[in-house]
Amino acid sequence: MIEIYVKPGINLPISELERLHQEIMDIAKECLDEIPDYQCLSGKRSEYDRLIISVSRDKNGKVEGFCSSYILNAEELGNILHLGLTCVSPRARGLGLTHQLTSKVISTYLLRYSFFKPAWISNVACVLSSLGNVAMHFEDVYPSPFKASPSDHHVKLAKFIDQNFRPELYIKHDAVFIENKFVFEKSVTGTMFEKSAEDRKFHHRDVELNNFYKGLIDFENGDEVLQIGKVSLFSYPKYLLKNWNRKKSKAMLNPVMPKIRDIANS
Repeated sequence: MIEIYVKPGINLPISELERLHQEIMDIAKECLDEIPDYQCLSGKRSEYDRLIISVSRDKNGKVEGFCSSYILNAEELGNILHLGLTCVSPRARGLGLTHQLTSKVISTYLLRYSFFKPAWISNVACVLSSLGNVAMHFEDVYPSPFKASPSDHHVKLAKFIDQNFRPELYIKHDAVFIENKFVFEKSVTGTMFEKSAEDRKFHHRDVELNNFYKGLIDFENGDEVLQIGKVSLFSYPKYLLKNWNRKKSKAMLNPVMPKIRDIANS
């Protein structure tokens, strides 16, 4: 069962919000070696005011995983849905919850806030599987192998994020934003989100996508890519169908092959 919480800092009584936060923390402790003080993990009601959170529960009501995404207000540029933080308990891995939880957040956001037009999304990561999935399944994504250059609006949103939302995205204050690449240099150096370029469990299945993003960032430097793209109620069902068909074909070819889950960072 997946539950959805829209701006729970505003819409939940304090006792229910505290209970939700504790459930989220219990899962985060199973997934992360260190708990960062940001996003839903901070426990601040002001942070929960801007979040959409999907939560998966087992048949006994125990939380198995969550996806927490920011609604970022970029003023005259409009809102941005930042894809955020997803954690799934080791006991629930292999159930496809990462995909289900993310899909629930995105579809809820579109239905409530962007029914008639595409919504802007952002993603910040050095996880190659995360970067590759965003490039493949969202529209007009920059940087990606499918878009040679950003539009003026891409650039404006990227600059606004750099100047206003670093704490929300867990980007170090001294990180340098390289505008022509949409890369934050040294944004996660020495943190729990830093990754090795050779750690295959964080690689995308598409080698060309891995190579594209490896060419943008220095993993030893703690760099991350900022992706800006779009999603709409007309395009997102294509992603859902494509993902379902891929999983079905994979299961038919090798029904006992274990699935590797990726914990997406900010």
